[in-house]
Amino acid sequence: MKGEWYDIFVNQYDKNSPVSYANGTTLAFELMLNHPDKAKRIYLSPSLKRDETYKKLVNLANSKHIVIIENNEKIFKSPWAKDSTFVISEFEKFETKLPSNGNHVVLVNPSNMGNVGTIMRSCLALGIDGLALIKPCADPFDPKTIRASMGAIFALPIETFSSFEEYQKANLNRAFYPFMLKAETMLGAQKITTPFALIFGNEATGLNDNFLSLGTPIKIKQSPKADSLNLDNAAAIGIYDFLNH
Repeated sequence: MKGEWYDIFVNQYDKNSPVSYANGTTLAFELMLNHPDKAKRIYLSPSLKRDETYKKLVNLANSKHIVIIENNEKIFKSPWAKDSTFVISEFEKFETKLPSNGNHVVLVNPSNMGNVGTIMRSCLALGIDGLALIKPCADPFDPKTIRASMGAIFALPIETFSSFEEYQKANLNRAFYPFMLKAETMLGAQKITTPFALIFGNEATGLNDNFLSLGTPIKIKQSPKADSLNLDNAAAIGIYDFLNH
């Protein structure tokens, strides 16, 4: 069996490919509502119930002129499809720009795709205006990242930069708040200036000491029984505090 979809779904995911896919009904809706021009095909499993959700999915795809492919069992037996997957969306990768006057979260060299996807979801849910990813970083379009985002990747502005300096140069008129274990200002005691950037480091190494001289470094108070918080937990706590201070 030949063709573009075969390469995507049966072979291993290629981060250099111009296309990716998303597993799940919710993600299909988010893709079609936010980036219908990037949606290539929506695949429906033979096991998908032909109920009201099915009708809404098909009607939305038809209204956006997106191809629906039904009853192709082989796709749902690919390595990427879970047993509970009944809808797979194929789409072109896309670029978005961060809003210049919005509040951002910046992830410096995050390596875990699940963390990046979960933080996308937290940003969207809690009201952050955009997410910056500093290379090298986990692929935002890897199916694992997309699945963890629960569709947030299609609704949240996300921009990738080759270095933090590149991000900083493009976003000079904002307050910077690096989250660091060596920081002296505790979360909750900071003076908040907007627009702001909440900056988090790599899961294993955090931010390097150079960030101690940038803006207002922040430390999250925690029990001495744990050496640190997981990246996605720290980001969610920081976002919530800053937007509800």
